[in-house]
Formats: sequence, C-alpha cells, structure tokens
Amino acid sequence: MRILFSSILLLFMVSVQAQEMTAAKLYEIIEKEADTVKTNGNSYQFLFNEAMLICVFDENANRMRIISPIIEREKIGEEELLNALVANFHSALDVKYALSDEVLWSVYTHPLKELSEHQVIDAIQQVYAAALTFGSSYSSTNLVFPGNTKKVEKPKPEKKLNKT
Repeated sequence: MRILFSSILLLFMVSVQAQEMTAAKLYEIIEKEADTVKTNGNSYQFLFNEAMLICVFDENANRMRIISPIIEREKIGEEELLNALVANFHSALDVKYALSDEVLWSVYTHPLKELSEHQVIDAIQQVYAAALTFGSSYSSTNLVFPGNTKKVEKPKPEKKLNKT
C-alpha cells in the first residue's frame, strides 16, 4: 500500500511540475514583458527596455533560446572576450556569452516544454542584463559564483632596470 501511495504521489508531483510551454504561451509571456514584438516563423523579435532580443524556438526539437546581439567581434579585443569567458563561469549564471557570425551575443537556452512563465521572464531579464553589463561587470544578475573572478587586464609594459 505504501509503495502504491508513494508512486501516485510521485506521479502527481511530476504532473504538477510539467509546464508544457508552447510557442503560443511563450508569445503571450513575451508580449506582456516586451515593448514591441514581431513574429517571423519560429522566432519572436522584441524590444525590452529598448534593447533588441530574439526568441527562437523549435517545438519538435523541444528547444528554445533567447538571444541579444551585443557587439561585432571586430570592435572588441581579446581582453573583452577572455572576460566574457570568465563571466560564463562566475557571473553570467543562466546566460552565456557566445560568438556567432562575428557577433557577440548574450544567450539563454532551455528545453521549451519544461519552461515555466517565471523562467521565461527571468531569462529575458538575464539576457538583457548580460548584454547591458558586457564590458563592465559581465553579469546577468547580482549573484556571483565564488572563485577567481578577476578580470583580464592589458599587460603592463615591463620596467627596464637601469644598469650603471
């Protein structure tokens, strides 16, 4: 009897947590959060606090991502790229910095069906924050994982010793 009760309870808990996010629900959430939204096939392009974000989804593959372009690769140096890699480990949290088509992006990826409304809203905020803070704190939230979060600095010229 205990095993049956435990099995039923577990099944209930799993079914309650299943979100079954769809493209239509995703659009409704984005529409509430965004300043403007345009649809184009399997993507939604929208403005959030005047920043451009794009949500791309594939219901068949059960994937979605929210992205925001930050800067063209040619306009930044190695220092900024290395700082973005450090941030991916410590301060970007659910969002990552990524390079594609010679553009640096702020990117959040997640299985589509398992998303909750809260996660979509949080993802939008984190993608926006990571894009906004690129070049300064490189962060998507106020949280930072401990460890070596020291930013890369340009090497200082070597001091030459005067030999007399």
